[in-house]
Amino acid sequence: MTPRLRMLGVKKSFGATHALRNVNLDVSPGEVHALIGENGAGKSTLMKILSGAYTPDAGKIELDGREFTSTNPWHARRSGIAMIYQELNLAPHLTVEENILLGDEPATFGWIRRSQRREMAREALAELRHENIPLSAPVRSRPIAEQQVVEIARALVGKSKILIMDEPTSSLTEVDTKNLFAVIARLRERGVSIIYISHFLEECKQVSDRYTVLRDGESVGSGEMASADLHDIIRLMVGREIKDIYPRTPHRLGKPVLELRAVAGETKPRCVDLLLREGEILGIAGLVGAGRTETLRACFGLDRLRSGSVWVDSREQTHRTPKQRLGEGIGLLSENRKEEGLMLNRTLAENLTITRHGPITKFGVISNRRQNQVTMDWMQRLDVRARGPTQQIAELSGGNQQKVAFGRLLHHNARVLLLDEPTRGVDVGSKVQIYQLMGQLAAEGKAIVFVSSYLAELLGVCDTIGVMCRGVLSEIRPVSEWTEHSIISVAIGHTEAQNSR
Repeated sequence: MTPRLRMLGVKKSFGATHALRNVNLDVSPGEVHALIGENGAGKSTLMKILSGAYTPDAGKIELDGREFTSTNPWHARRSGIAMIYQELNLAPHLTVEENILLGDEPATFGWIRRSQRREMAREALAELRHENIPLSAPVRSRPIAEQQVVEIARALVGKSKILIMDEPTSSLTEVDTKNLFAVIARLRERGVSIIYISHFLEECKQVSDRYTVLRDGESVGSGEMASADLHDIIRLMVGREIKDIYPRTPHRLGKPVLELRAVAGETKPRCVDLLLREGEILGIAGLVGAGRTETLRACFGLDRLRSGSVWVDSREQTHRTPKQRLGEGIGLLSENRKEEGLMLNRTLAENLTITRHGPITKFGVISNRRQNQVTMDWMQRLDVRARGPTQQIAELSGGNQQKVAFGRLLHHNARVLLLDEPTRGVDVGSKVQIYQLMGQLAAEGKAIVFVSSYLAELLGVCDTIGVMCRGVLSEIRPVSEWTEHSIISVAIGHTEAQNSR
């Protein structure tokens, strides 16, 4: 069978940086092909070349046996290549409906057929089991997980030959991920070729037929996924052995440092009772829209509280601004690093040190030398891959951006860390580093609230776990009393969840 896609000897450089050195990839019709590698390995660059966003410096691309050169993303899309980007690529001021059909609007003599457009958008969301997302709402008003669903729905509208999925489940829950996998199975039956990029190797194993591993801009291995060993794939990815995916550092729980009593926001959460102690890693699970993110935002002072109280060090400190929370030693890592976490037009150093200038000033003036040195120290500790402290943060991969956002909390010396999906878009090697760092921070007596949609990591690194359902946080219990099944049961409101342990 002639491959649907063949990429041979592809190279791409940005100045002195060699993003792709020599990459080979082939994908057959109706195949799901996993493209695996660490952040900065070249996965997104390779796919941007295929989708027309970049032009390769060298190499050859064939589509259905014919040489193919994509001049721009519009040309690639018209040639049957669609891409779902890891960093959401939506028009925030347009509605959900307008975003789903943007560039593919049904029209007659230049006039958009609005009723048909609405029906096509509705069908795309229905295929993803998300008919409840309002079509007329501005997409920027929807939670980040729903925006991810809209991004996927947009790719489903076109008659694609090749569908590139770059971290499609990074903001999705277990239930939404299963729905997406069902859609992938239907697309495979239609003969659509899918290139699946994910840092969740268990997902790749479940959904993919074959795999290719990139490391440092080169393809270093490929094979059949059914017979693959995940440890061998990890070794190819990182160039070394990783024995423990969820390392644990011994730590002890101390006195209470943060307490939420019957906290309720304007819409969510509806009721949250939470007690966080020194040295504790407290996980919060739940479905999209359950109120996990809203709870952290309300606690940090970003969203208004309707009722309830917040206690810090056993003193009531309910109504506080984010600046005051930072002054209390409480830091928030937002799930949406592009809009709330980072200043994309600023340097890596500016982003990392923005909330604490003391260590980098001299006589009240920021010392560039000190700022760069402090930033270099954190870059080394967090293994941030960048040219240096003065590189603009927008130029970094998503995973490296996330490390910088995490590093800001550490530079600020926060003693209570509110982490909202901290490993989203981060490769397996970097995830292990973040898990190790969380354990070290807990051993130092710092307290962590850890929101995640990836149940395996909650069970792997947390001391205690609570589950949110429809805005209410369930009883928080030791991690030993939870399983993936019992967490999902509580998250969907199953009344017999207690019996599923």
